[in-house]
Amino acid sequence: MQEALPLSFALLAGTGHAFEADHLIAVSTLVARHDHRRDAVREGLFWGLGHTTTLVVFGGALLLSRSIITHTNYFEAAVGVLLLVLGLSRLTDKSYYQTAPPRYRRGTAYAVGLVHGLAGSGALVLLLMGSLRSAWLGVAYLALFGLGSVVGMLGATGLMSVPFTQRMRFSRNLRAGLVIVSALLSIGYGGWMIYGNLR
Repeated sequence: MQEALPLSFALLAGTGHAFEADHLIAVSTLVARHDHRRDAVREGLFWGLGHTTTLVVFGGALLLSRSIITHTNYFEAAVGVLLLVLGLSRLTDKSYYQTAPPRYRRGTAYAVGLVHGLAGSGALVLLLMGSLRSAWLGVAYLALFGLGSVVGMLGATGLMSVPFTQRMRFSRNLRAGLVIVSALLSIGYGGWMIYGNLR
């Protein structure tokens, strides 16, 4: 019973995890590409699914094999590279993303979530190994944590999409300014993550 106690907090912890800075910045570059909140929230859903996939598959494999990854900073640096690419692409592409097939847009959001899940799984698995004796309980925790991140990102994208959808119809300058800000934040934070994890 005591070992199962952390499971009750997994969903809440995952929801809060979705609001970490690197997650929000990455998703903001995707949200800024849409004129409709529904499309933005859909991308938040696929980000969460990608994030959960890596947590459960990669993190679960580590738990079941009792393996430990010590150099998780390389995964964090990979997220930094991802943020750089997202920010630069947002500044350079004009309308391709909006006109690209929905499958492409969903795939991009899913891939971004996959990378973020990889970055966070190592430290989370190490924590679970120290607090849970059963590897399968750890896998269940990862699944609930991932579900919470999906819920959290749905809420985050819904909130972030407001200035990029309703108001942008009345002010193209506002839209352009917000797009540039989100792109520069992504580039700056990505560079900071790379520097901080590889120095």
